Amino acid sequence: MEESSGLLPCRIIMEQYKQEFVQFMVESDVLKFGDFTLKSGRKSPFFMNAGAYVTGYQLMKLGEYYAQAIHDKFGDDFDVLFGPAYKGIPLSVATVIAYSKLFGKEIRYCSNRKEVKDHGDVGILLGSKLKDGDRVVIIEDVTTSGKSIEETFPIITEQAKIEIKGLMVSLNRCEKGKGEKCALDEIKDLYGFETAAIVSMDEVKEYLHNKEINGRVVIDDAIYAAIEDYYKLYGAVK
Repeated sequence: MEESSGLLPCRIIMEQYKQEFVQFMVESDVLKFGDFTLKSGRKSPFFMNAGAYVTGYQLMKLGEYYAQAIHDKFGDDFDVLFGPAYKGIPLSVATVIAYSKLFGKEIRYCSNRKEVKDHGDVGILLGSKLKDGDRVVIIEDVTTSGKSIEETFPIITEQAKIEIKGLMVSLNRCEKGKGEKCALDEIKDLYGFETAAIVSMDEVKEYLHNKEINGRVVIDDAIYAAIEDYYKLYGAVK
């Protein structure tokens, strides 16, 4: 008879607000499980659509989850929250409001326009202007290829001598980006700033496995197996 190693199965332990955020995504119909074809052409057993956050309550709660995650990662060591157009605009606004409420610090919001405005409030930026010495955190919904950072990085760095502290997204899909690493790690390697997510798909699948939300199991054994198979094909190198 073989002796037991005494090791317990590895389980991911999440903070309470992260657990609540996972449930919030499911209840808001933002995170879905089934059969989906992504823009990349990949067949995926899960899909996230941040555009489904549409009510005042949802945006209020979303801002609070982002604010908590940003505070955990970056503390108060930044001045501006930059949300790339278009989805980043409401994200940045909701989060600076929540940051003021939860942590008592006034963070300025800033976003970019798709086209330069040549009258009235001229320029490429919405919200706060950027100035020399500003410390900036970028906020997005999810990053799969890093394309939006490619577009916005030169825009904001041309405005002033700023320091980009990092990037915060809501979900790390944990799959290959342009290379073998996930998009967040590729961005960190390319630009040299920190990247983070409120939660990762590794955390999501473990937390939701055989868990009931509103009377139904979100990730049953079949969906869990499909996610595992998906990551055998597209999982990022850690």
